Order: sequence, then structure tokens, then C-alpha cells
Amino acid sequence: MGRGEYYRNKYGGGGRGRGGRGRGGSYDGGRSSSYSDRSRTPLPSASWQQLGNILQDLHNRNYGAYHDLERCFDYQDGLQFALEFDHIQGDPYASPSRAHVIVAASSAAFPEEMYSVKTRKIALCDYLTRQFAASARRAGADAKTVSSSWQGAKGGDISIDAPGQHVIERSSVMVLPDGRVEARFNINLPARGRSICGDWAYTVLVETLPKLVERSLMLKSLEIDHLWKHLHSVEDQEALRGMLKDAGLVGFVKDGAVLPRQSGATDLPLSRDKAIPFKSPKTLSKEFTLPNSGVVTGMGVPKGVTLFVGGGFHGKSTVLKALEVGVYNHVPSDGREFVVMDPNAAKIRSEDSRSVVCTDISAFIDNLPFKQDTTHFSTADASGSTSQAANIVEALEVGATTLLIDEDTCATNFMIRDWKMQQLVAKDKEPITPFISKVRALYEQRGVSSVLVIGGAGDYFSVADHVIMMDSYEPRDVTTEAKKIASEHGEIRQDATFGGFNARIPLSRGFEVNGKVVSRGVDKIQYGEVDLDLSAVEQIVEPSQVRTIADAIQKARSYMNGKRTLEEVISMLESEMDRTGSLDVVGVHKKSGFYTRPRRLELAAAINRLRSATMTQ
Repeated sequence: MGRGEYYRNKYGGGGRGRGGRGRGGSYDGGRSSSYSDRSRTPLPSASWQQLGNILQDLHNRNYGAYHDLERCFDYQDGLQFALEFDHIQGDPYASPSRAHVIVAASSAAFPEEMYSVKTRKIALCDYLTRQFAASARRAGADAKTVSSSWQGAKGGDISIDAPGQHVIERSSVMVLPDGRVEARFNINLPARGRSICGDWAYTVLVETLPKLVERSLMLKSLEIDHLWKHLHSVEDQEALRGMLKDAGLVGFVKDGAVLPRQSGATDLPLSRDKAIPFKSPKTLSKEFTLPNSGVVTGMGVPKGVTLFVGGGFHGKSTVLKALEVGVYNHVPSDGREFVVMDPNAAKIRSEDSRSVVCTDISAFIDNLPFKQDTTHFSTADASGSTSQAANIVEALEVGATTLLIDEDTCATNFMIRDWKMQQLVAKDKEPITPFISKVRALYEQRGVSSVLVIGGAGDYFSVADHVIMMDSYEPRDVTTEAKKIASEHGEIRQDATFGGFNARIPLSRGFEVNGKVVSRGVDKIQYGEVDLDLSAVEQIVEPSQVRTIADAIQKARSYMNGKRTLEEVISMLESEMDRTGSLDVVGVHKKSGFYTRPRRLELAAAINRLRSATMTQ
């Protein structure tokens, strides 16, 4: 019989218990549970035995009496750690309680070399988060009990923000400068109806939690070789990404990489017995020496304009999808762990109906009907072409240095205008300058490379530096053949200059919140009464990034003074995160273990799509 079933059977038909908010002899409670200030008054200390006594005393009391847990409980039996609640839920049906443990450095015992540099620290914290989640899963501690009846037992689960395939800075586990380890998690404090299940809470907190801490947050309990493999892999990926620029590359795909995923519903790799390992063409093969793994070979994606072409279902988009998440590091078993990309690469697509605010899209779109000004373009309902133009300019505004574009998700009239259409529709009647006419100037004048998947627009052969054909998931360098074909069909009209754009200044009044701010999955934020749709921001990979973005927008408002540009506002926020070494700086009223750091490009993308946003130039 599982733990949840045991308590369902035990409490399924019981009464509501005594009312009132409990107080117990030497552990008088009564403190507010709101985490309103990071420098709050330290909680009074209590022993682990007192924690057990409190929980036994709380049994069958009104749920609100759980607030008596607002103190610091010290565990001293073989290992040393402290437990604190940052927020205690007021009701069993409310969002779960938030808590954290801080493990003493002497108990955690991680050597300084594992966390002395930022990349290793991020990798270590990621690894420990995964270990905590796995330990909770093996113990059944993450299984939430949900009763079909109002008076049935419910809750009792411990959950941490379990990562996916990506290794990103997160707030779930932190290694402090002195070697202590802090882990943050949620607990659904158990109840029957609205009465406290004190003995069940005793099992969860007093008995189960110390086991999870011991199994996941102490060096002696971990597989040291496996841990070092994780740290070294992440460190090598970060080092490889840092080598791209000097090598004249914007991307790299390791020989032997497994790019396909099991399905569209999972990010796990296709099994190696079904996948075709990546093998670079000789003409594009590059070799790097990494700090830990030694020599690695693979295909370099050069700076400039690179096309991936080929028939349908031959792997063009699969390569591009791997490159677009190559801005992140991956776990060693992912298959894409040495597929790396320019860290400032932005995925671009069309996005019908999005909001655009005061954006200068004149490089691509001008001479609109009714003399609409495209240097200060705003609309609540962008077309495919105007949205794609805005997406490019907004990405450049905050520092994008490579654009990733898949023809399948683009507006055709934005990408190309063939000679037949040019003959029929005069240039002065067409407000759109297609991307094909700007892509060379974008690179030659602004140093911004483009990597494109092209399946039907062969005119792009004329403007490409390199053309790679995917043939049954195997890449071939067909640049020479493509250039020969292009030479037989005349020149493609090119603009001599890319054009400029003006930096925008966000105004704080446009970011006021009327109501709650709630993140939903990887593509939605309810910003007060405004729904913010992020479904087209494809380089967001975790729900906790969206949660961080939701709070970061509110934090960014404090930097908006009517003079600072959007780029300056985002830079100030990033600088504060870097300076403090914590994502807590984005929290408005809370300490959270459910933050994952977004890139500046995704944060800016969210701000740009907020329909209440107000900006000027």
C-alpha cells in the first residue's frame, strides 16, 4: 500500500476536527507567512524534535494552524541542515507552501572547484536539482494525493522545479559562497477537509524530508564520477560556444550528434538505434580542443548567410531546431550536448495578429497606404510581413547577432518577390522590401549572420555564402552547385544599405498591473487583465523561464524613467542578477525556487508583445 493510499484510507471519512489556529506550549506561533522582504527578521529557532511535537499537536486542528511552522527547524542527526517555510498556504486547496533547506557546508562537502566558476556552479546546481527530484520520485514523495470527496485526505507531496534537457541557471538549488547548499521546493501540507493531518505531515517533514536531503544534497551520497561527467560536459559546451566567434562560426554540430527527438510531445532524444548520427561534410568540418573532453570534430556553420536546403522530411528543420536551442547547454545524454550556437542567436518567424509598439520597420516596409509612418509603427493586429519585420528589428535592438529563419514559418511576401511579380506590380506600389534584398547588407554592414531553412525559394542561392543540402539526414556541401545554378538565372536585386532603426524607450505606465500576474506553461502570461501570448517565441524552453519573465517585467518597470531605452532597462536587470548571483531580484514579493533564467532576447520579446505596453523613441 502506497503512502497516499494509506492516508486516504485512514482519513477518508473523518470529521473536520477542532477549529481555531493552534498555539503550542513552548512554540508559540502567530507570525505572518508573507515573504514581503528578503531581509525579513530571522525566524526563531527550534529543534527537529520540536518540529515533530508541533505537528503532533496540530493534528486535527484547523488548517490555518499550520502557521505555527513559521520558524527555523534545525536537523542535527548525522547531517546538519535547517528548514524554513517561506510561505504557508492558507487553505489545502490553495497553491502549495514554499519552503527551503540550507545544508551546512560540512555536511554538503562539495569541493570548491565544483562551484568556484559560474559555469560549474550552474551545472552543479542543475545536477543537485535533478537528484532531489529523482529522490522524491523514487520515494513516492512527489505523488500528490487527491481525494474525490471534500473530507478525503489530500496533499502530502514534495516537489522541486525538475529540469528538462537543458542546463540553465535556476533558483531551485543554490550553492552559497561558503559552501552551504540551499534547496527550494513546494510542499502540499496534508489535510482532511480543512483539518490538519498532523501524523501525515510528521511523516512527510520529520521522516521523509531528511532522507531526500541526505540522498541528493550531500557529496558522499552521489556518484562522484557521474557528477563530474555532468560538470565537465556543461563546461565543455560553454567553452565550445565561446570558441565560435574566433573560428569565424556562428554554430557547430558535433559528429555523432543525435538531433531528432522521440516525438513532437517530448524533448527526449530518438533512440540511437533509430537515429542517424550527424556526420559533417569534409568541406565544413572543424576541430576544437575542449578543456575536459579533448578534441571534438563536427560541422561548423560559418558567419554570413547559410542555407539548409533539401527535400521535405530530410532533416532541414531538425537541424535548425537543434541550433536554435544550441544557445543553451544540455545534459550529457541529450544527443545535442555539443550542438552549440551563437549565444545571441534569435529565431525569427511571422506572427499574425501580434501587437507592435512604436517600432521602426522602415528597413523592410515603407510607403504604406494612407501614408502610415513605418519609422514609428504600431498596430494591435500585425500582418505576417509586418510582424516578421518587427520581430527582426526588435531582436537587433537588444543585441541579436544571428537570425535563424525557417521558410515554413515565414510570410512568403516578406521573404521573396520573384521577377514575375516584380514585372506585374511596380516597385512604387509594393511597400515591402523582401528579406532576400536585405540579407547581404544585414551581414556586411551590421555583422548579423542569417541561417535559413529554404525548401522552395531557390533565389536565395544568389545571396548565400554557403548552401548545405540535407539528404536523408546527412549534410552535403552543395555551395558550388547552387552558385552555378544561380549564375544561370540572373542577379537578385540587393539593397546597398540595410537601413537604420531607432532605439525605443519603454514608459512605465504601460506596464502597470491591474490584477494578478500568472504564468501558464511555456507560452502564456496573464498580466493583470492582459493576456500575453508567447507561443511564437520559440527559444523559451521551460515554464519557469516564463514565470521569471512574468516577474521580471514588473521588476523592469522600476528601471523605466522615461529616458532609458529598452536595451538599457534589460541590461540593468541582467546586471543586477549577475551582481547578486541570484534570480530572486526579479521577485516582487516572494522568494521562489521556480525561476529559470531567460535570455535578454526572450525577455525583450515578452515586453514587446505586451498589448498594454507604451513606448516612445
